[in-house]
Amino acid sequence: MYSKSEFKAAWWLKNSHLQTISAKFLKRNEVCLTTSETVELPDGDFLDLAWTEIPSDTCLKPIVIILHGLEGSKDSHYAKGMLNTIKNHGWIGVLMHFRGCSGRPNRHASAYHSGDTRDITFITDLLTSKYSQHEFAAIGYSLGGNVLTRYLAKNPKNPFVAATVICAPLDLASCSTRINQGFSKVYQKYLVDMLVASSQEKIKNKTIDTLCDRKLSKIRTIWQFDDYVTAPVNGFKNAADYYQQSSGKQGLKKIEIPCLIIHAEDDPFMNHKAILPTEVLPKNVTFELSKNGGHVGFIAGKNPLNPIYWLEHRVPKFLKEHLTT
Repeated sequence: MYSKSEFKAAWWLKNSHLQTISAKFLKRNEVCLTTSETVELPDGDFLDLAWTEIPSDTCLKPIVIILHGLEGSKDSHYAKGMLNTIKNHGWIGVLMHFRGCSGRPNRHASAYHSGDTRDITFITDLLTSKYSQHEFAAIGYSLGGNVLTRYLAKNPKNPFVAATVICAPLDLASCSTRINQGFSKVYQKYLVDMLVASSQEKIKNKTIDTLCDRKLSKIRTIWQFDDYVTAPVNGFKNAADYYQQSSGKQGLKKIEIPCLIIHAEDDPFMNHKAILPTEVLPKNVTFELSKNGGHVGFIAGKNPLNPIYWLEHRVPKFLKEHLTT
């Protein structure tokens, strides 16, 4: 179902770009202490987890798994904020770094992409088996939100009691077009530079031998990167094929657990109209729309010296409705 968001942007941050950029700037000094854990994968690669605390047999706190956005990590401003919020609510937070995003390059040519659910599937199975007495919930940001959506659709009988999807590019093709327009090109350059650098490091380390450094250096758009790198390395025909197969929008109707999807109409990474579902959503899926918020911004409050990070209030409120401990 659709729901109008209660979020009201701070009067001093009405602009979508200010919402998007300010969150990163204002939270730059936030500290989040975590404990690292490396998990070896069946295919010979590895994943790094960041825990707010390691679960114990004597304390059955709920565990909330977080999936970060494109080239994000535990140090991303939104990740630090939510991990601290989860801890303050008496829960345990664990961020799953996508392959190659923890500060260490992964071992294989392929790393991760918007439709890749293999690692969240493995980690979910591993943790729910290891900590079977705990309740589990999940939060996905941006690319991680699309991955989470895909996972929930492919595994409707999953062990999560609830999930939240934030600012997810549920229609990948339209998002790659939108981020190549106007001021959004600034975000695109930032992301493309990181993606290209990661790929060049793999060439240098001989992890991948199908790419050309010279061609990589000429890439300027997300679409070009996905067409030259993401698609072929992960078995897709091209960018269009990758976008069509990996977009989360088409699977929303298959989600069976309580799921809150948060989306801002002014998100500079998204084509708002293309993101909106065209099919009737199940009652357990709430698509919450706000007029403002930018991309993972959602900053409220009247005092610029004391901003309110609305997502850190809205998400726990939703999870509390479904967690029993």
